[in-house]
Amino acid sequence: MTMRSVSQADPAVHSIDHFALEVPDLADAERFYTAFGLGVTRHGNEIALRAHGQDHVWARAVQGRAKRLAYVCFNCFEQAFPALQAKIEGSCAAPAYVSPRHSDGVWAFDGDRNLVQVRVGPKTMPDSPSAQSRSSRKIAGERGVSAGRQQSVPVRPRRLSHVLLFTPDVDTQVRFYKDVLGLRLSDRAGDIIAFLHAVHGSDHHLMAFAKSSGPGWHHSSWDVAGVEEVGLGWMQMQAAGYTKGWGLGRHVLGSNYFCYVQDPWGSFCEYSSDIDFVPAGHQWAAGDHPAEDALYLWGPPPPAEFTTNTEA
Repeated sequence: MTMRSVSQADPAVHSIDHFALEVPDLADAERFYTAFGLGVTRHGNEIALRAHGQDHVWARAVQGRAKRLAYVCFNCFEQAFPALQAKIEGSCAAPAYVSPRHSDGVWAFDGDRNLVQVRVGPKTMPDSPSAQSRSSRKIAGERGVSAGRQQSVPVRPRRLSHVLLFTPDVDTQVRFYKDVLGLRLSDRAGDIIAFLHAVHGSDHHLMAFAKSSGPGWHHSSWDVAGVEEVGLGWMQMQAAGYTKGWGLGRHVLGSNYFCYVQDPWGSFCEYSSDIDFVPAGHQWAAGDHPAEDALYLWGPPPPAEFTTNTEA
């Protein structure tokens, strides 16, 4: 394993703190995210999304005219902020107005004019691979089957893993998030899709970009404790009336097991487990993979709506 020294002063973000999504109906958002297993708290014209038993707000849904990304907030170490701020202010267009509520840190537009915030904040990405549930492992001499269906408990994601955005220009977005925010390329499949990780210890990707005719929101991915919870999550959502999606399957790039559930606005939430992990300072050998490996190793064929950008 090739490693390089990394310090908290390296001009790179280390985590996504949260994202905000505009939606046309907050009541629909409350129902969907509650069924998905997130803690949902409403405050006026927005809802906050938390993982079960946590105080951290991983996402917000705010009232808007249509579904679209409002912004993504990234955290960095205090020592890295001055250099990041200088890079952002020297290379990016700044928004004309930012609400006083969100005035901390520095704001900019990425290559597709998505609004991004960089600020000093806690590292929400884990420092090591997420532990998997005991039911995901085989132990010699012990029964390998979990408790019966009547004993199963609701699936509750543990944290946000990553977000994926549509873009008309994958290369431009990769350059922005590498050169300005300090992320590193993990893998790609030509100009179809690209995945980026953080250098201070990160899942295989915390940001990803897929080719489309225009910008758009594709999905947020949420870590659960093993492939069994991925499958149980899909059953949980079907029981709640959310029957469209894609999965169960396994990705090639990132290696994670997945199931995507279509939300009320045509985009997706993903249950994910066992994603590859890039340790701090590890020199990940980024590859350019065949198009056939861009989506999955095994699973059902993706439905047409999975690659449809409803915002384009």
